[in-house]
Amino acid sequence: MNIATWNVNSLRARMPRFLPWLQENQPDILCLQETKVIDDLFPRSEIEDAGYNIAFFGQKTYNGVAILARQPIEDVVRGFPGDDEDAQKRVIGGIVDDFVVLNLYVPNGSELGSPKFEFKMNWLEQLREFVSDRYDFAEKMVITGDFNITFDDRDVYDPEGLREAIHCSTPEREALAKIMELGLHDGLRKHHEEAGLYTWWDHRGGAFWKDRGLRIDHFLLTDSALESCASVVIDREARKGKGASDHVPVIATFS
Repeated sequence: MNIATWNVNSLRARMPRFLPWLQENQPDILCLQETKVIDDLFPRSEIEDAGYNIAFFGQKTYNGVAILARQPIEDVVRGFPGDDEDAQKRVIGGIVDDFVVLNLYVPNGSELGSPKFEFKMNWLEQLREFVSDRYDFAEKMVITGDFNITFDDRDVYDPEGLREAIHCSTPEREALAKIMELGLHDGLRKHHEEAGLYTWWDHRGGAFWKDRGLRIDHFLLTDSALESCASVVIDREARKGKGASDHVPVIATFS
């Protein structure tokens, strides 16, 4: 079983790159973030023609998440309990085969001390309560997506220069750690302990070619999912060339 996550940063704009990648890699499950498309305009026919079932949860211009799977997607959940119609579309989950999958687009937060940062911190607390209340951690569960948080300095190209900056701050990392304490593990670190593995590079200033990146796209795994996780690979090639997203796919393989 291959499960991939990818912040595509506008799905319809990326279709000329996205569909060839999908056809070449053929993940069993693909979690997308920042689709930026309302549900009525989601490009479902092209994706269904490629052999995928789809569950999506979108809004105009911003946010949006989706799960694509070769097998049926069951028990689909969209958003947090109690969300109103205007709530940002950042959460979608489902069950595929024997995997419980939760796909997240965590708020960016803009800068420490800002209203957007306060929103991010409150959202992370909502996430912790939601995951704790709804899910059984004895199951094979994969929580994935764009977390907009680095775990530690190994995930940062310039740890000193970005000390306490957005994505790298102590409050954000502590909030993520509280979620991990529920019984989750960083899937990539089962296989790779080294620094310098990134999933996002700014589009400005040649950041990708200078390798000025961050690792903010993660696989959080329960014990049973971690045990069966055979690899986690970052597809850097997807960042090259014209029209690429600022994030790359990350692919986890399970036995």
